[in-house]
Amino acid sequence: MSDLDVLVIGGGQAGLAMGYHLAQRGLCFQIVDSGPEIGTVWRSRWDSLKLFTSSRYSNLPGLRFPAPADTYPGKDDVADYLRDYAATFALPVRLGTTVTSLVRTGDGGYLAQAGTDAVRARHVVVATGPFQVPFTPSVAGGLASDVHQLHSADYRRPEQLPRGRVLVVGAANSGCQIALDLSATRAVDLAVGTRIPAVPQRPLGRDVWWWASAVRLDRVTAGSRLGRRLAGRDQIVGASPKQLARGHGITIRPRVDAVAGRSIRFADGTHTEYDSVVWATGFRTDDSWIDVLEATDAHGTLQQSRGITSSPGLYSLGRTWQHTRGSALLGWVGDDAAFLAEQITDRMNGRRA
Repeated sequence: MSDLDVLVIGGGQAGLAMGYHLAQRGLCFQIVDSGPEIGTVWRSRWDSLKLFTSSRYSNLPGLRFPAPADTYPGKDDVADYLRDYAATFALPVRLGTTVTSLVRTGDGGYLAQAGTDAVRARHVVVATGPFQVPFTPSVAGGLASDVHQLHSADYRRPEQLPRGRVLVVGAANSGCQIALDLSATRAVDLAVGTRIPAVPQRPLGRDVWWWASAVRLDRVTAGSRLGRRLAGRDQIVGASPKQLARGHGITIRPRVDAVAGRSIRFADGTHTEYDSVVWATGFRTDDSWIDVLEATDAHGTLQQSRGITSSPGLYSLGRTWQHTRGSALLGWVGDDAAFLAEQITDRMNGRRA
């Protein structure tokens, strides 16, 4: 049985940033991740994926992203960067290890079942990220068996899909990028439910995040009046559905209302038959393995305020709008990690409960 100051669950950008700050403080910690290698989640995304933050705004603490500042890295670039980041700082990452349970111990610490091992730690940081369980709406079950359907989590390239008309359901950043990727070789419809505001990637020749930083919009906190408004809505960075329609021949459809065989009915009453469907309908959080009642809500979801839960010594990192707009993004997650590292150090030194 291992005994640690801190167990970090998740070896993506949040977990690695946490590891950097823990190492700077000389703490005994371990990062565990279920993937076979660092960056697996990024490598498994679709081939043409590009960040909507430029390299300038994609740095983890202590190491610049190795690409020209105004370029937009691809998914393999990010995976390579994370791999090199862990190696540069010799972070103790244990791969191929899934944590299946986490409980509080009688001495105020925590016990995690990590693979075949039990790991005991005084503090635990849950850094499993915002993209955990793909969500597909129940209407998908009504599609005929000869309609090829998959979630955006499983989409890689157009060649996965048969020839013919394809419907992409969901018009946030992933849905718009995938629809654009498919449009060169397929007839593509894009189903838009709630209208999502879009901003250009480079308004007036500068990265949108330059503008956000200039007016400190990236620092707006989740609990502020503006933060509460912004946190409740998605935002597309890049081409809007209307721009995709004008520039790439993509047909915009309203919300999917019903499915029957090969035919999909939309909210405006129109019907169209499809050969394939890509569900870009997001992800759900799965905290069912966390058996710490004081830290979870009635649905078993971990509750936190700036990463601090109601269970002393248990923390969250890397979730969307955990503290600011950038909490789940490469260039900002390090700020939240530094804050939590300070909280942990203070608690170990008796300055916090």
